[in-house]
Amino acid sequence: MLESHPFPPYLPDGAKVLIMGTFPPQPHRWAMEFYYPNRTNDFWKIMGLIFYGDPGRLYDTGTRSFRLGLIKQLLDEKGIALHDTGHEIRRLKDNASDKYLEIVTPVPLFDLLARIPECHTIASTGEKAAGVIAGLTGTEIPRMGHMVTDTVRHLDIWRMPSTSRAYPLPLESKAAYYATLFQAAGIEP
Repeated sequence: MLESHPFPPYLPDGAKVLIMGTFPPQPHRWAMEFYYPNRTNDFWKIMGLIFYGDPGRLYDTGTRSFRLGLIKQLLDEKGIALHDTGHEIRRLKDNASDKYLEIVTPVPLFDLLARIPECHTIASTGEKAAGVIAGLTGTEIPRMGHMVTDTVRHLDIWRMPSTSRAYPLPLESKAAYYATLFQAAGIEP
């Protein structure tokens, strides 16, 4: 069955970096209707650790939900845009694993970038998203934690560690990689 991306791109005015995953998990795994909605994903813990010194800052344990207002405020203030590389996908197994995700139609990347003209940095949250971005830009897939430059479009393209809890890297180590990305993009904690 073909699935279309459920969320519009989040493109704050003045965005400096566009972070791109692959595709959201199935709705029954969501704790909010926004990017990285799964409670077990480390993305919002990484952001909380980098920008607030507290991995739990963007999550409300009482309601078992993310603090979406605070999340959007953070993204707007720091100039961080979000979208995924898959516009239409097919799940080959009934899970959220990138390994079993077929991207049928990639996101129109350059249309997105045209809407955020100050953005010259793209970061993927994992290997599959990095491969899609490389295919769209005609660049090499960067090594994890590194970047390549698309000299035609003047883009720095980073490959970050996956924020999935299944990716075997401690939270603090993942946060260190992301902090390096933000620093390079001119985004301070």
